[in-house]
Amino acid sequence: MNRALMPVAEALTRVLADARPLPAETVPLDEARGRVLTEDLNALRTQPPAAVSAMDGYAVRAADIAQAPVKLKLIGEVAAGHPFDGEVKAGQAARIFTGGVMPAGTDTVVIQELTAREGDLVTIQKATPKGRNVRDRGIDFAQGQSLLRKGRHLTDRDLMLAAAMNYPTLSVHRRPKVAVLGTGDELVAPGSAPAAGEIVYSNGFALMAMARNEGAEVSDLGIAHDRVEDIAAAVRRARDWGADILLTSGGASVGEHDLVQRALASEGLDLSFWRVALRPGRPMMHGRLNGMQVLGVPGNPVSSYVCAFLFLVPLIRRLTGRDDTERVPESARLGHDVPANDERADYMRATLSIGPEGLVATPLPNQDSSLMAPLAKADCLLIREPNAPAASSGSHCVILKLAL
Repeated sequence: MNRALMPVAEALTRVLADARPLPAETVPLDEARGRVLTEDLNALRTQPPAAVSAMDGYAVRAADIAQAPVKLKLIGEVAAGHPFDGEVKAGQAARIFTGGVMPAGTDTVVIQELTAREGDLVTIQKATPKGRNVRDRGIDFAQGQSLLRKGRHLTDRDLMLAAAMNYPTLSVHRRPKVAVLGTGDELVAPGSAPAAGEIVYSNGFALMAMARNEGAEVSDLGIAHDRVEDIAAAVRRARDWGADILLTSGGASVGEHDLVQRALASEGLDLSFWRVALRPGRPMMHGRLNGMQVLGVPGNPVSSYVCAFLFLVPLIRRLTGRDDTERVPESARLGHDVPANDERADYMRATLSIGPEGLVATPLPNQDSSLMAPLAKADCLLIREPNAPAASSGSHCVILKLAL
């Protein structure tokens, strides 16, 4: 393999080398989904705080109904949020609804389907064991119990739990700020009427959506023309905004019109690498500009997407404090034959189906890095290692699933 081409694993190691979770900030509970906790959460209360009914029915003493059928006198009613002040004694019962606090003296709830009421008397038609249909105090959790740990990537279910624990706000890692810049004289915005030689800018919309999907705050720097001063001005805007990551698309190579490296160098870029043993995406660049990470992905749409999928996403996850930084490949079977590979790792776009032995990955027929329609059809990236021999249909392969 050409030593100027860096292996994908080494490139990712360099990208993540000094990336650390961002500082903490406090956010309202309804803004915390997908964020990562910076501290353990201990319950501020016991849930439920008292024994409550799990059903609509009658709160009774189990000893009173052991020889059912039996008639009991009704002395009150208990609804959720309206506890009964008195005590239920022998021969008595209280009407109770789901969530109602069990009255003093009771230990069982008889569901209403097993009863018949006549005025202030209720007939219990069938015995119900002690404790049945009752949710004991603290059955869910107790005050002081540690339920959500530091480093937790918060789900919707976690937010439900945190709310029940009585937390209105949570301390989480700050969102990474990602500035996205497209470069090229040929690019025009969607909705335009492209002139001869112009194309509609598309890369940035996938890249920004990918960054937002990973929890980043995104700034669209638009399109910079192929002039060092224009690109450098956009870089300064990203820096002034406080970007943690500057993501450029196009111009990452060293051709006469590939000016991104020159513009970044003029602003003080410390270049880490710019060529990776990767298809699609060889002219992939990484460096640091003071406290800002810089990723330069190629201009070809598929190349830009694959590079962002492999490098931008893990970097964002590391900055947000997640511990699932690196994607985990899955096993599948080839849907058709593939030829021997060359010196670069090949990330082929493929569709997935279910076969007799599990997942089947079928590479799309045209793997050109400019084709967006096949990329949109793809379910996964099928990984072919450098210098991998030809493989036949049905043989083992490794894939990375694409997000829905």
